[in-house]
Amino acid sequence: MIKLDYKDGRSLHEQIESGIKELIIGGILAPDDKLPSVRELSVSLTVNPNTVQRAYKQLETDGFIYSIKAKGNFVAEIQKGRSKRTEELYGELKSIVRELIFMGEEDKSLESFISDIYKEEKI
Repeated sequence: MIKLDYKDGRSLHEQIESGIKELIIGGILAPDDKLPSVRELSVSLTVNPNTVQRAYKQLETDGFIYSIKAKGNFVAEIQKGRSKRTEELYGELKSIVRELIFMGEEDKSLESFISDIYKEEKI
């Protein structure tokens, strides 16, 4: 499910978040799928339960999961349209595109790159 890399510069909870996001975005986890409990995931990844809890909390804040008291954590239906997270991502993208332009990338190259990503995701 999720692989942790102790040589990765990101913290363990960030790697867990990223792994779960990839599973959701990739369609492996569907809306309303139940996630492993904090204890189950912490045991399988051999990390402190607080690390998993922190990842789940951030995923809930970002709208990727929701929790039901005494039931667990579940994959949320991703809201289409502009959200706080969407705005953050556009800000990051804008910064990256500006840097690529500064480094001499052509607009056609950037447009082609984004178009290719859309094609890959629709397969």
